[in-house]
Amino acid sequence: MALNYFQPLFDVIRDKDRCIKCQACARQCSNEVHRYDADLDMMISDSQQCVDCQRCVCICPTGALKIVDNPNKFRNNSNWSQQIMTEVYKQAETGGVLLSAMGNPKEYPVYWDKILLNASQVTNPPIDPLREPMETKVFLGKKPKNVSFNEDGSVKTETTPTLELSTPIMFSAMSYGSISRNAHESLARAATELGIFYNTGEGGLHKDFYQYGPNTIVQVASGRFGVFKDYLETGAAIEIKMGQGAKPGIGGHLPGAKILEDVSRTRMIPMGTDAISPAPHHDIYSIEDLRQLVLSLKEATEYKKPVIVKIAAVHNVAAIASGIARSGADIIAIDGYRGGTGAAPTRIRDNVGIPIELALASVDQRLRDEGIRNEVSVVVAGSIRSSSDVVKAIALGADACYIGTAALLALGCHLCRSCQTGKCNWGIATQRPDLVKRLNPNIGYQRLVNLVHAWDHEIKEMMGGMGINSVEALKGNRLMLRGIGLNEKELEILGIQHAGQ
Repeated sequence: MALNYFQPLFDVIRDKDRCIKCQACARQCSNEVHRYDADLDMMISDSQQCVDCQRCVCICPTGALKIVDNPNKFRNNSNWSQQIMTEVYKQAETGGVLLSAMGNPKEYPVYWDKILLNASQVTNPPIDPLREPMETKVFLGKKPKNVSFNEDGSVKTETTPTLELSTPIMFSAMSYGSISRNAHESLARAATELGIFYNTGEGGLHKDFYQYGPNTIVQVASGRFGVFKDYLETGAAIEIKMGQGAKPGIGGHLPGAKILEDVSRTRMIPMGTDAISPAPHHDIYSIEDLRQLVLSLKEATEYKKPVIVKIAAVHNVAAIASGIARSGADIIAIDGYRGGTGAAPTRIRDNVGIPIELALASVDQRLRDEGIRNEVSVVVAGSIRSSSDVVKAIALGADACYIGTAALLALGCHLCRSCQTGKCNWGIATQRPDLVKRLNPNIGYQRLVNLVHAWDHEIKEMMGGMGINSVEALKGNRLMLRGIGLNEKELEILGIQHAGQ
């Protein structure tokens, strides 16, 4: 018998006095942690299989279960942590690449938490958002450089295509296949009711969701899954995915186990086959190549839809963004290193990319320095966790924010980081019919609507506290920000002063 080098990450603790052996935990757990032993007339748990999704804890009618960290540890070593040792054991056993989900969990600095908002007091009085108008509507796309007039003296009102958002928040790209049909429906319905947009990701658009086209951003990724004429014409905007924050320089991979009939039809690939996107677009190796695709997509949609280019936050992101602004793109989306993902190589997820806060500040400043800031809008993503993160992002120069993980949390995600297995107990990152039905889209979309309404109200309150009554007046207004616990270089890149100055 081979030695077992792996210790369970978690212990499943069952209170035998409370447990009524209803077997609800066994029926609900897709990881087969719980089972009923008829001979012993008791419930048994296999902690080795537990991913700490908390489904059994939530579903237990008597509160008999709790999941705790396994106290059994390897000998302490500052250089060789238990996680690193376990990962070495795993690779020595399998010879495979480690995969992880749901973004970088490392204890790197979170700059949002080191930035404070300024507030109005006596000389610049605050605004009461309950009694005075506050404008959170934003338009994404090219902005006119100046006012121009027709021959009869009337103002020209025709502009290049833009996206109109009721609030500066959108649901970021999550493909059908990586998440369930019910999750996609929840996002689409919520975006429609809220007057914002959701992004299809690189998995195409299910035929049932074409009705939500006016609030849909369709994505064109390197694999071109599900991309055809009707798809492009249905969306309100087209996004070219060049990179992703959780895995810069890496393509996509959806396991064949998730390619069931509907996903297969939507992605236009055979059932049961792995969907692999190459790392680069094989027709894009320069800004000139990118410009050709941007113009081709505009030509294919009669120049009626804005084109977004999505890139990962990397060390030369400002120069890249400058090139994209000149490529004909209308919007740049930048995804930071804490961005979520259904699956990414662990080493890439945890070690590649830079914080979205620093990337955003450097991009905004570069575009301003070159006099082309109004040529493109900037949308940022990568762990936007709350309304205060949105406000800080806009003050650093963003026009709007994408939210992904926060949206999934609203749907019930518990960040157990096992999306790649397809066994999501909450019906989100799975295609198993018995699990998908656990997410009721009628409830899911309403929870998303509630979340964004709450954030919108908080955004208005924070802007009012600063004496600002519109998002446009907040955009790039770094005087409203102060740093705390940051060094001089960080403050210089962010373009803000230290608290107390």
